[in-house]
Amino acid sequence: MATDENDKGLAAPGELELVRDFVNTRDLEKGTDRIDEPKRLSSWVVERGLASAGPTLTDEDVARACSLREALRAMLLANAGFPLGPESVEELNDAARAARLGVRAGDAGRIALLPTGEGLDRAIGRLLSAVFAAQENGTWSRLKACAECRWVLYDRTKNRSAAWCDSAKCGARVRSRRYRGRRRGTTA
Repeated sequence: MATDENDKGLAAPGELELVRDFVNTRDLEKGTDRIDEPKRLSSWVVERGLASAGPTLTDEDVARACSLREALRAMLLANAGFPLGPESVEELNDAARAARLGVRAGDAGRIALLPTGEGLDRAIGRLLSAVFAAQENGTWSRLKACAECRWVLYDRTKNRSAAWCDSAKCGARVRSRRYRGRRRGTTA
């Protein structure tokens, strides 16, 4: 990972930041996972305001949350130009199946999808409603996974071309591999 979890330069606007933070609970390079146990997942959900009280969660809940996280990461890799496999879509659907969303109109007549479940179902519903809103308002395509380390970033470039969470680290690694490949006479 080229950045740390507190790097505000990669932060997404509004509720979309919850999605970015959720996917980044697993650091693929370091091999760490902040929600790999029921108590840790429960703490994460409460700290982010996704549940009012610490829900009692199980290993099955952790597996469902982790499945959703990796399905979202696959979708964010697709936002960065990688192919999205149908298995990722099915994993997202499976993980989200129990989450209930309700439709609610606001004062200005705008309709929003809001979670109606409890515990982990409420947290998943809130994450999915943030994804839905971002797809509707056009910010979803700017949320991407780094092409190198898979850390999630919000692309603030004018032409939506960000490929790495940190050009000086992840970008340098990719450019270095390409350079070595050209020197050897192959492409990397």
